[in-house]
This record gives sequence, structure tokens and C-alpha cells, in this order.
Amino acid sequence: MILSMTGFGKADVVACNKKITAELKSLNSKQLDLSVKIPQSYREKELDIRNIIAQRLLRGKVELFISSEDIFNEASFSLNMPQIKHYKEQIAAMVTEMGLDEPTDLCTTLLRLPDSIKSDTATIEVDAAELEALMQVVRKAVDALIAFRTQEGKRLEAFFEEKIANIQSLLNQVPEFEESRVEKIKGRILDSLEKIDGMNYDKNRFEQELIFYIEKLDITEEKIRLQNHLKYFLDTLHGGDGQGKKLGFIAQEMGREINTMGSKANEAELQKIVVRMKDHLEQIKEQVLNVL
Repeated sequence: MILSMTGFGKADVVACNKKITAELKSLNSKQLDLSVKIPQSYREKELDIRNIIAQRLLRGKVELFISSEDIFNEASFSLNMPQIKHYKEQIAAMVTEMGLDEPTDLCTTLLRLPDSIKSDTATIEVDAAELEALMQVVRKAVDALIAFRTQEGKRLEAFFEEKIANIQSLLNQVPEFEESRVEKIKGRILDSLEKIDGMNYDKNRFEQELIFYIEKLDITEEKIRLQNHLKYFLDTLHGGDGQGKKLGFIAQEMGREINTMGSKANEAELQKIVVRMKDHLEQIKEQVLNVL
């Protein structure tokens, strides 16, 4: 079963008079690109949180947001005036230097900036039970995201199976047009020769040259290799998670064989089959980027 790199997971837990919430979002990426936003009071656990996510999610552009809400006691808040004044000075300098208009609602803008409002409880030391609850909620969010990835993986697996079956069906049609292709090529060459007045040629030599020419257009090897790639893709698809890069490499090899068939086809119906193969393969390549 393959897993998608796209996913969302959310979990919350109540502990120590607080509701701790963790939200995880993941998109496709070649490597693990992790962004963590957590309250300052939990910073000591950031490295442990990163390790948990790295070990279980492996790849993807992952964003983690953790919030903590006091649910029983009314928190006391105050304005952080030194910070707000600093922000105001920076905004004024930016407006002057860049020739911009001053924000229409400067007060709201200033209050939305980080650390403009401080909680009187922010300096309270976090106890071990709360930190354990923090790690628990992170693990639950990761579990939820993996469940989402698994569900998306099932959808992708069905999509790939359908597209591979379509390419296989088109490949099965190739021999039907391939057999008549030789006669068509031979006929076109003979017609061209007959249009040349006074043309005399050695029929034996003509047959030899024709055989040589047909061999250059032979696509037997391309068909065999493409067939093997289709089987290998499906075997890899059903081989477990973490196969995204491998599936991408196989798709590239399939593209090479299809392109070579197209360059050798020299026949309208075969060209149409090749175009349809390319269409299905491009859809595979687009979606394989989302596979873990």
C-alpha cells in the first residue's frame, strides 16, 4: 500500500487546566521540509517533536501548529508597549523609505504582530504533566495525518492501476497495426520508384535495403521493455509505502520506450496509440509526485 504525501491531522488534549491543540498539514516535497510553530513555553520540546515527525512522516512539506488555551482560569493579558512602539517605528521608516501609504488601520495591524499582546501567565513554568500531554497530542496528530495519507494512498493506487491498465490495453493493440505497417511502407517506396521515368533497379538489392530499413523501424524491443516496465510499476506499487521516488524513475523509463516507439512508428494509427499512451503516462507522472 502506497501513502500520499498530502494529508491533514488534528488532535487536542486537556491537561493541567489547558486545552492543547496540534494541527499538521503535509504537501509533496522531495525531502522532509518541516516548519514548527509552537508557544514559547514549549520550546524545550521542539527538538523531540521534530524527531517524532521526521521518524514517522519521512518526506513532505510539513507544517505543525500547536496552540495552548487556558480553559478554566481567565488569563490576564496586557499590551507589550515597548514592542508595539518598536513595530510602529519600523512601519513608519518603511513607509518613508518606500514611499508607501500608511496602513489605514495601524492600530489593528500593530496588535496582530507577534508579541504585541502578552499573557501574565506566559512566564509560569510548565510542569512535566503538561509537557507529556504536549507530546501525546503531537503523536495523535501524526496518527491522524498518517490515516489521511493512507486514505489518499488508496485513491492514488486505484488511479495508477487504471492508467497502467489503459497503457497496457493500448500496447496490446500495437501488433494489429504493426503487421500491416511493413506492407504499407513497401508499397509507398515502390510507388515512389515507379513515378521516376526510366528507373531500373535490382529487385534483390531492393529487398535487402528494404529489410534493413524495416529493421531500423522495428519496435519489438521497445514493446518488450515497456511491458516489463508496466509490470515492474505495478509490483512496486503493491510493494509497500515509501516507493514514490522509485515509481517516478519507472515512469521515466516507460516514457523513453513510448517516445522511441513514436519515433519509429511511421504509421498514423500507431502514432495515435503512442499519443494516447503519452497522455496516460503524463497523468501518472503528475500524481506520482504526491506519493511518499
